Amino acid sequence: MKQRSLYYFVLALSLIGCSPTASDIYITANKEAHKNGELFFGTINEGINAVTQLRKEGNKNTLTLHIMEGEHRLKAPIRISPELGPLKLIGEGVGKSVIKGSKLLNPKWEKFNDHIWMAQLEKEDGFDQLFVNGDKQILARYPNYDENGGHWQGHAEDAISPERIKTWGNSAGVIVHAMHRGEWGGFHYASTGVDENGELILSGGYQNNRPSPMHVKYRMVENVFEELDAPGEWFLDGDHKLYYWPTEGADMNNAVVEGVQQKHLLEIIGSEENPVKDIEVSDIRFEHAQRTFMEEYEPLLRSDWTIYRGAALFLEGTQNVKIRNCELTNLGGNAILASNYNRELRIAENHIHDVGASGISFVGSPEAVRSPSFQYEEFVPLAEMDTVTGPKSNKYPSNSIAENNLIYRIGRVEKQTAGVQIAMAMDITVSHNSIYDVPRAGINIGDGTWGGHIIEYNDVFNTVLESGDHGAFNSWGRDRFWHPKRETLNEIVAANPEMPKWDAIHTTVIRNNRFRCDHGWDIDLDDGSSNYHIYNNLCLNGGIKLREGFYRTVENNIMINNGFHPHVWFKNSGDVFKHNIVFTEHKDIRLQAWGKEVDYNLFPDEATLKQTQKKGVDNNSIFGDALFVDAKLGNYTVKEESPAFKIGFKNIDMDSFGVTNIELKSLAKTPTIPTMFFGDSGEKDAVVQWLGSQIKSITTMAERSASGLNKTAGVLVLAIEPQTVIGESPLEIGDVIISAEGDEINTVADLMKTYQNNNWKGKLNLTIFRNQKEKQLSLTTKK
Repeated sequence: MKQRSLYYFVLALSLIGCSPTASDIYITANKEAHKNGELFFGTINEGINAVTQLRKEGNKNTLTLHIMEGEHRLKAPIRISPELGPLKLIGEGVGKSVIKGSKLLNPKWEKFNDHIWMAQLEKEDGFDQLFVNGDKQILARYPNYDENGGHWQGHAEDAISPERIKTWGNSAGVIVHAMHRGEWGGFHYASTGVDENGELILSGGYQNNRPSPMHVKYRMVENVFEELDAPGEWFLDGDHKLYYWPTEGADMNNAVVEGVQQKHLLEIIGSEENPVKDIEVSDIRFEHAQRTFMEEYEPLLRSDWTIYRGAALFLEGTQNVKIRNCELTNLGGNAILASNYNRELRIAENHIHDVGASGISFVGSPEAVRSPSFQYEEFVPLAEMDTVTGPKSNKYPSNSIAENNLIYRIGRVEKQTAGVQIAMAMDITVSHNSIYDVPRAGINIGDGTWGGHIIEYNDVFNTVLESGDHGAFNSWGRDRFWHPKRETLNEIVAANPEMPKWDAIHTTVIRNNRFRCDHGWDIDLDDGSSNYHIYNNLCLNGGIKLREGFYRTVENNIMINNGFHPHVWFKNSGDVFKHNIVFTEHKDIRLQAWGKEVDYNLFPDEATLKQTQKKGVDNNSIFGDALFVDAKLGNYTVKEESPAFKIGFKNIDMDSFGVTNIELKSLAKTPTIPTMFFGDSGEKDAVVQWLGSQIKSITTMAERSASGLNKTAGVLVLAIEPQTVIGESPLEIGDVIISAEGDEINTVADLMKTYQNNNWKGKLNLTIFRNQKEKQLSLTTKK
């Protein structure tokens, strides 16, 4: 192939009579050709060979590889090394120029039974995902795929029960997906057979950095021939026979069938000493990369993450690389990963969706971290610890940006994932991205090394859909100062008050974002997260949580229907919470002290303010209606006469969240604007949508009489939609909720307050009134 490519390259040069100073090379599906002094090649790798030859001949121009309209299938990843730059890979548009990691198959179909077709394939036709007429098909699984089925779009407690395993003819090669017992991400396993107890013999389970048994309920199994029982399902056996149950209306004799074969599609790899420089990739659709959950994984310090250090677009050792205006879809693992040394990387205006793992990841090397620890329980003794501030080397991403990207439906297979992930990095800007429909965090920062990140103008919602105890934005900070035993940790930080800044050397800024998390916190700074400035954010549901950490200032934020969650603070944390609009009292847990300043905040009513002041804070805070311009339409600008100005609040720009690119903005969803429950602006008699039900406060004697209540109080269930959280719960239409987690429930606001406090746990214990009697129920708050 190399000789053939070089032959055509030399032939093209001789035909057009030019010296090696060409700047444009065209990749076309119409075979090699020459036209008007331009170079044409039939495959991208032939074009890369042409670039290599031009560089050897002394051409130092910026070369452009034009990826012309059509499908360009890869037999190996495109590899760009340092000697090839400066170089552009430019397509004719994401709907026109398509790079695929799949092989076009030519199966000779025959009927296997009334529903299933079968085709004998060649050994080289192996694949891990199947596409028919452009649509992804379902690897034979139990339970069957249901888009609204929750975790993995369908899960079952008996997925790998011995009773079910007995029905399978061959258990080798079975794939098991299971959530962490605490719902902190997931695990993946492959079976090699069955033991004497009739249970699967499994390998794997290393894809999460917090070891745990499988969750007893959230399990799914696939790659089982006997589970091929629904349209769209397929199975490939060890003899390369493909079995497929076609979807309705499919013409199998004329169907386009593709099998995914490549793990990576594009690799841009150099080193700090010899980086790949000045590369641009734009206007191309990248699709069809393999699932990678059973590849080698590595822990990312003491965060809950392990990661496969690879992606459809993989970058390492780069400077001034741009990936812009591309579409990345139908990918089995990570979409884009910047590994180790990367500088001035710009990932912008991309459409990233339907991805097995994370969207965009910036992940440095532990070699750059001083005295790293890799699991939750680990700690380097102080006597052995490197006490120098900051990184040990430059082997990490820095001075880079992810902006104006539309990211959704990621984490379709792996659950410890994020729309944007940052770990062991410095000075990363994440700006104007729209991120939603994700199983865990929309944006995640895995550690404090080394801060300086700017998270701004993002629109992040529909998060933590398939996990728990997390936020739309999440961070950890289990850095050198942090210890898993709280008593020891207290001693360490008391003796070394500046130690949290050994790793978090720069302040991370979270500003001007809109967050909504219905299954956790809108902003969740977890274990040890330190040195943050959080301001001008609109939080639509989950409020802001600050767990143990240092030097966090939270000011000028709006927390609709929620408030402030300070958890297990240190005595001298240096934390500040001021000039915020909150809707509930502060929800503190096990504080040693209240930080540097908690004051000058606006509460919705006098009772909530006084309840907070009993804690010894907010002496100069006030209460009152914030007077939003149009809360029903999501405009939380406060009017000139608002009391918010008396506590130092300044209005937040309500028109700059999410993508600004016109085409992407036309595609992007926006969050549901919540009904407000608290304060004078709350709608006391409103019918509210809640977890697939319609509820309202009992406010009239007629409602009280109809329910047989002894007072005009409680929350009435008016309607329930099937296949929703409430639809699959013990609640029934006509029930009146009178207590939740031991709290008296008189209004919807009371229920929402208790729900917000406990939602992260995944369940809510209720007392209801039904048929003139009280009844105790346990409500699972997530499917």
